[in-house]
Amino acid sequence: MRLGVLDVGSNTVHLLVVDAHPGARPLPAHSHKAELRLAQLLDEDGAIGPDGVDRLVAVVREALQAAEDKGVEDLLPFATSAVREASNADDVLARVREETGVELTVLSGAEEARLTFLAVRRWFGWSAGKLLVLDIGGGSLEIAYGIDEEPDTAVSLPLGAGRLTAARLPGDPPHPDDVRALRRHVRTEIARTVGDFSRFGAPDHVVATSKTFRQLARIAGAARSAEGLYVQRELKRASLEAWVPRLAAMTTAERAELPGVSEGRANQLLAGALVAEAAMDLFHVESLEICPWALREGVILRRLDHMGPV
Repeated sequence: MRLGVLDVGSNTVHLLVVDAHPGARPLPAHSHKAELRLAQLLDEDGAIGPDGVDRLVAVVREALQAAEDKGVEDLLPFATSAVREASNADDVLARVREETGVELTVLSGAEEARLTFLAVRRWFGWSAGKLLVLDIGGGSLEIAYGIDEEPDTAVSLPLGAGRLTAARLPGDPPHPDDVRALRRHVRTEIARTVGDFSRFGAPDHVVATSKTFRQLARIAGAARSAEGLYVQRELKRASLEAWVPRLAAMTTAERAELPGVSEGRANQLLAGALVAEAAMDLFHVESLEICPWALREGVILRRLDHMGPV
Protein backbone atom coordinates (compact mmCIF):
# COMPACT_ATOMS: atom_id res chain seq x y z
CA MET A 1 0.00 0.00 0.00
CA ARG A 2 1.05 3.61 -0.39
CA LEU A 3 1.33 5.39 2.95
CA GLY A 4 1.81 9.06 3.64
CA VAL A 5 3.11 10.56 6.86
CA LEU A 6 2.44 14.25 7.43
CA ASP A 7 4.87 15.68 9.95
CA VAL A 8 3.99 19.14 11.30
CA GLY A 9 7.31 19.94 12.90
CA SER A 10 8.87 22.99 14.47
CA ASN A 11 10.74 23.91 11.28
CA THR A 12 8.90 22.27 8.41
CA VAL A 13 5.69 20.58 7.39
CA HIS A 14 6.87 17.44 5.59
CA LEU A 15 4.80 14.91 3.68
CA LEU A 16 6.69 11.66 3.10
CA VAL A 17 5.06 9.13 0.78
CA VAL A 18 6.28 5.53 0.88
CA ASP A 19 5.34 2.23 -0.67
CA ALA A 20 5.19 -0.31 2.13
CA HIS A 21 3.74 -3.49 3.50
CA PRO A 22 4.35 -5.38 6.76
CA GLY A 23 7.73 -7.07 6.90
CA ALA A 24 9.24 -4.99 4.10
CA ARG A 25 11.45 -1.92 4.05
CA PRO A 26 9.40 1.23 3.29
CA LEU A 27 10.45 2.60 -0.10
CA PRO A 28 10.32 6.42 -0.44
CA ALA A 29 8.10 7.47 -3.35
CA HIS A 30 7.66 11.22 -2.88
CA SER A 31 8.61 14.06 -0.52
CA HIS A 32 6.83 17.38 -0.17
CA LYS A 33 8.20 20.03 2.21
CA ALA A 34 7.30 23.54 3.25
CA GLU A 35 9.33 25.60 5.69
CA LEU A 36 7.01 27.09 8.28
CA ARG A 37 9.20 27.56 11.38
CA LEU A 38 6.31 27.33 13.82
CA ALA A 39 8.74 27.35 16.76
CA GLN A 40 9.70 30.88 15.78
CA LEU A 41 6.13 32.11 15.23
CA LEU A 42 5.04 31.97 18.87
CA ASP A 43 4.00 35.27 20.43
CA GLU A 44 4.88 36.50 23.93
CA ASP A 45 2.12 34.34 25.40
CA GLY A 46 3.42 31.22 23.68
CA ALA A 47 0.58 31.13 21.15
CA ILE A 48 0.80 30.59 17.42
CA GLY A 49 -0.49 33.84 15.96
CA PRO A 50 -3.28 34.18 13.36
CA ASP A 51 -0.83 34.51 10.47
CA GLY A 52 0.98 31.37 11.60
CA VAL A 53 -2.27 29.40 11.84
CA ASP A 54 -3.33 30.64 8.39
CA ARG A 55 -0.02 29.50 6.93
CA LEU A 56 -0.27 26.14 8.67
CA VAL A 57 -3.76 25.53 7.28
CA ALA A 58 -2.60 26.48 3.77
CA VAL A 59 0.44 24.20 3.95
CA VAL A 60 -1.62 21.25 5.24
CA ARG A 61 -4.01 21.77 2.31
CA GLU A 62 -1.07 21.69 -0.10
CA ALA A 63 0.22 18.49 1.49
CA LEU A 64 -3.22 16.89 1.24
CA GLN A 65 -3.36 17.71 -2.47
CA ALA A 66 0.12 16.25 -2.96
CA ALA A 67 -0.93 13.08 -1.09
CA GLU A 68 -4.01 12.75 -3.30
CA ASP A 69 -1.96 13.33 -6.45
CA LYS A 70 0.46 10.58 -5.44
CA GLY A 71 -2.28 8.06 -4.67
CA VAL A 72 -1.80 7.87 -0.89
CA GLU A 73 -4.14 5.27 0.58
CA ASP A 74 -3.59 6.00 4.27
CA LEU A 75 -2.35 9.32 5.71
CA LEU A 76 -0.72 9.47 9.16
CA PRO A 77 -0.73 13.11 10.30
CA PHE A 78 1.05 14.23 13.46
CA ALA A 79 2.48 17.31 15.13
CA THR A 80 5.46 17.72 17.43
CA SER A 81 6.81 20.26 19.91
CA ALA A 82 5.81 23.58 18.29
CA VAL A 83 2.11 22.68 18.29
CA ARG A 84 2.36 20.58 21.45
CA GLU A 85 3.71 23.47 23.50
CA ALA A 86 1.68 26.31 21.98
CA SER A 87 -0.66 27.88 24.51
CA ASN A 88 -3.45 27.81 21.92
CA ALA A 89 -2.74 24.27 20.71
CA ASP A 90 -6.36 23.12 21.03
CA ASP A 91 -7.60 26.06 18.93
CA VAL A 92 -4.92 25.45 16.30
CA LEU A 93 -5.78 21.75 16.04
CA ALA A 94 -9.49 22.54 15.81
CA ARG A 95 -8.90 25.07 13.03
CA VAL A 96 -6.80 22.60 11.03
CA ARG A 97 -9.45 19.91 11.50
CA GLU A 98 -12.35 22.19 10.51
CA GLU A 99 -10.69 23.66 7.42
CA THR A 100 -8.80 20.65 6.07
CA GLY A 101 -10.40 17.59 7.65
CA VAL A 102 -6.99 16.52 8.99
CA GLU A 103 -6.95 15.31 12.60
CA LEU A 104 -3.39 15.95 13.77
CA THR A 105 -2.14 13.58 16.46
CA VAL A 106 0.07 15.49 18.86
CA LEU A 107 3.02 13.35 19.90
CA SER A 108 4.54 13.79 23.32
CA GLY A 109 8.29 14.29 23.56
CA ALA A 110 8.69 10.79 24.94
CA GLU A 111 6.68 9.35 22.02
CA GLU A 112 8.92 11.21 19.58
CA ALA A 113 11.99 9.73 21.23
CA ARG A 114 10.54 6.19 21.25
CA LEU A 115 9.44 6.26 17.61
CA THR A 116 12.77 7.68 16.47
CA PHE A 117 14.52 4.95 18.48
CA LEU A 118 12.39 2.30 16.74
CA ALA A 119 13.43 3.64 13.32
CA VAL A 120 17.11 3.63 14.28
CA ARG A 121 16.88 0.10 15.70
CA ARG A 122 15.28 -1.20 12.51
CA TRP A 123 17.90 0.54 10.37
CA PHE A 124 20.92 -0.84 12.24
CA GLY A 125 19.42 -4.11 13.48
CA TRP A 126 20.08 -6.18 16.57
CA SER A 127 23.81 -6.43 15.95
CA ALA A 128 24.16 -2.77 16.94
CA GLY A 129 23.61 -3.80 20.57
CA LYS A 130 22.76 -1.11 23.10
CA LEU A 131 21.86 2.09 21.27
CA LEU A 132 22.08 5.69 22.42
CA VAL A 133 20.06 7.86 20.02
CA LEU A 134 20.22 11.67 19.80
CA ASP A 135 17.78 13.74 17.75
CA ILE A 136 17.88 17.57 17.55
CA GLY A 137 14.71 19.05 16.10
CA GLY A 138 13.56 22.61 15.72
CA GLY A 139 11.81 22.65 19.07
CA SER A 140 13.30 19.87 21.17
CA LEU A 141 16.14 17.43 21.77
CA GLU A 142 15.23 13.77 22.14
CA ILE A 143 17.54 11.24 23.78
CA ALA A 144 16.79 7.50 23.99
CA TYR A 145 18.71 4.41 25.09
CA GLY A 146 18.02 0.70 24.95
CA ILE A 147 18.80 -2.77 23.65
CA ASP A 148 15.33 -3.68 22.32
CA GLU A 149 12.94 -1.90 19.95
CA GLU A 150 11.43 -0.02 22.87
CA PRO A 151 14.03 2.12 24.67
CA ASP A 152 14.79 1.54 28.33
CA THR A 153 14.66 5.28 28.91
CA ALA A 154 13.81 8.31 26.78
CA VAL A 155 13.63 12.03 27.43
CA SER A 156 12.67 15.15 25.53
CA LEU A 157 14.24 18.51 26.38
CA PRO A 158 13.24 21.99 25.11
CA LEU A 159 16.58 22.38 23.34
CA GLY A 160 15.58 22.52 19.69
CA ALA A 161 17.83 24.50 17.35
CA GLY A 162 15.06 26.81 16.14
CA ARG A 163 13.66 27.47 19.59
CA LEU A 164 17.07 28.30 21.08
CA THR A 165 18.05 30.53 18.16
CA ALA A 166 14.88 32.60 18.36
CA ALA A 167 14.99 32.94 22.15
CA ARG A 168 18.70 33.27 22.92
CA LEU A 169 20.77 34.20 19.86
CA PRO A 170 19.40 37.50 18.51
CA GLY A 171 22.55 38.81 16.80
CA ASP A 172 23.97 38.01 13.38
CA PRO A 173 26.60 36.96 14.17
CA PRO A 174 25.53 36.45 17.80
CA HIS A 175 27.29 38.27 20.60
CA PRO A 176 29.92 36.09 22.35
CA ASP A 177 28.16 36.65 25.71
CA ASP A 178 24.93 35.23 24.26
CA VAL A 179 26.79 32.22 22.89
CA ARG A 180 28.41 31.53 26.28
CA ALA A 181 25.08 31.93 28.07
CA LEU A 182 23.41 29.50 25.68
CA ARG A 183 26.26 27.03 26.07
CA ARG A 184 25.81 27.09 29.87
CA HIS A 185 22.04 26.72 29.61
CA VAL A 186 22.24 23.75 27.21
CA ARG A 187 24.81 21.92 29.29
CA THR A 188 22.87 22.44 32.50
CA GLU A 189 19.70 21.01 30.97
CA ILE A 190 21.40 17.97 29.44
CA ALA A 191 23.50 17.25 32.55
CA ARG A 192 20.31 16.79 34.58
CA THR A 193 19.42 13.75 32.47
CA VAL A 194 22.79 12.00 32.25
CA GLY A 195 22.27 10.01 35.44
CA ASP A 196 19.05 8.52 34.07
CA PHE A 197 21.07 6.96 31.25
CA SER A 198 24.40 6.13 32.88
CA ARG A 199 22.82 3.56 35.20
CA PHE A 200 22.18 1.36 32.15
CA GLY A 201 25.86 1.22 31.23
CA ALA A 202 27.79 2.39 28.19
CA PRO A 203 26.09 2.07 24.80
CA ASP A 204 27.53 -0.15 22.09
CA HIS A 205 26.60 2.27 19.34
CA VAL A 206 25.76 5.99 19.38
CA VAL A 207 23.52 7.28 16.61
CA ALA A 208 22.16 10.69 15.66
CA THR A 209 19.25 11.63 13.42
CA SER A 210 17.82 14.92 12.14
CA LYS A 211 18.87 17.51 9.59
CA THR A 212 20.92 19.39 12.19
CA PHE A 213 23.20 16.42 12.79
CA ARG A 214 23.38 15.65 9.06
CA GLN A 215 24.49 19.19 8.30
CA LEU A 216 27.06 19.19 11.10
CA ALA A 217 28.45 15.89 9.84
CA ARG A 218 28.59 17.23 6.29
CA ILE A 219 30.57 20.37 7.16
CA ALA A 220 32.90 18.16 9.20
CA GLY A 221 33.64 16.08 6.11
CA ALA A 222 30.93 13.42 5.82
CA ALA A 223 29.68 12.25 2.43
CA ARG A 224 27.18 14.31 0.47
CA SER A 225 23.53 13.25 0.48
CA ALA A 226 23.84 12.63 -3.27
CA GLU A 227 26.10 9.67 -2.52
CA GLY A 228 23.10 7.75 -1.18
CA LEU A 229 21.53 6.48 2.03
CA TYR A 230 23.87 3.57 2.56
CA VAL A 231 27.14 5.47 2.80
CA GLN A 232 28.34 5.53 6.40
CA ARG A 233 28.41 9.04 7.83
CA GLU A 234 30.06 9.89 11.12
CA LEU A 235 30.49 12.99 13.27
CA LYS A 236 33.50 13.13 15.55
CA ARG A 237 33.40 15.26 18.67
CA ALA A 238 36.85 16.69 17.99
CA SER A 239 35.70 17.95 14.59
CA LEU A 240 32.53 19.42 16.04
CA GLU A 241 34.44 21.19 18.82
CA ALA A 242 36.68 22.77 16.19
CA TRP A 243 33.68 23.97 14.19
CA VAL A 244 31.66 25.56 17.03
CA PRO A 245 33.80 28.72 17.41
CA ARG A 246 33.94 29.09 13.64
CA LEU A 247 30.15 28.89 13.37
CA ALA A 248 29.80 31.39 16.21
CA ALA A 249 31.88 33.93 14.31
CA MET A 250 29.92 33.55 11.06
CA THR A 251 26.84 35.40 9.87
CA THR A 252 23.82 33.42 8.70
CA ALA A 253 24.75 34.18 5.08
CA GLU A 254 28.26 32.83 5.63
CA ARG A 255 26.95 29.62 7.20
CA ALA A 256 24.62 29.14 4.24
CA GLU A 257 27.70 28.91 2.00
CA LEU A 258 29.00 25.87 3.89
CA PRO A 259 28.65 22.47 2.19
CA GLY A 260 25.34 20.81 2.90
CA VAL A 261 23.86 23.73 4.84
CA SER A 262 20.50 24.94 3.56
CA GLU A 263 19.69 28.63 3.56
CA GLY A 264 16.60 28.06 5.68
CA ARG A 265 18.53 26.25 8.44
CA ALA A 266 21.74 28.31 8.43
CA ASN A 267 20.57 30.69 11.14
CA GLN A 268 20.00 27.86 13.64
CA LEU A 269 23.07 25.78 12.89
CA LEU A 270 25.12 27.30 15.72
CA ALA A 271 22.48 26.52 18.34
CA GLY A 272 22.23 22.98 16.99
CA ALA A 273 26.02 22.64 17.14
CA LEU A 274 26.09 23.77 20.77
CA VAL A 275 23.45 21.17 21.67
CA ALA A 276 25.23 18.42 19.74
CA GLU A 277 28.59 19.29 21.28
CA ALA A 278 27.14 19.34 24.79
CA ALA A 279 25.35 16.01 24.36
CA MET A 280 28.44 14.29 22.95
CA ASP A 281 30.65 15.70 25.70
CA LEU A 282 28.34 14.98 28.64
CA PHE A 283 27.58 11.46 27.41
CA HIS A 284 31.30 10.84 26.68
CA VAL A 285 30.72 10.24 22.98
CA GLU A 286 33.83 10.54 20.82
CA SER A 287 32.09 9.65 17.55
CA LEU A 288 28.55 8.93 16.41
CA GLU A 289 26.94 7.63 13.25
CA ILE A 290 24.23 9.41 11.30
CA CYS A 291 21.05 7.41 10.63
CA PRO A 292 18.93 8.35 7.60
CA TRP A 293 15.76 7.12 9.29
CA ALA A 294 14.11 9.10 12.08
CA LEU A 295 10.67 10.01 13.44
CA ARG A 296 8.66 9.82 10.22
CA GLU A 297 9.98 6.36 9.45
CA GLY A 298 9.26 5.34 13.04
CA VAL A 299 5.62 6.38 12.63
CA ILE A 300 5.37 4.36 9.41
CA LEU A 301 7.01 1.28 10.95
CA ARG A 302 4.68 1.37 13.95
CA ARG A 303 1.68 1.63 11.62
CA LEU A 304 2.89 -1.37 9.63
CA ASP A 305 3.48 -3.34 12.83
CA HIS A 306 -0.13 -2.77 13.84
CA MET A 307 -1.38 -3.99 10.47
CA GLY A 308 0.21 -7.40 10.94
CA PRO A 309 1.21 -9.82 8.15
CA VAL A 310 -0.71 -9.74 4.90
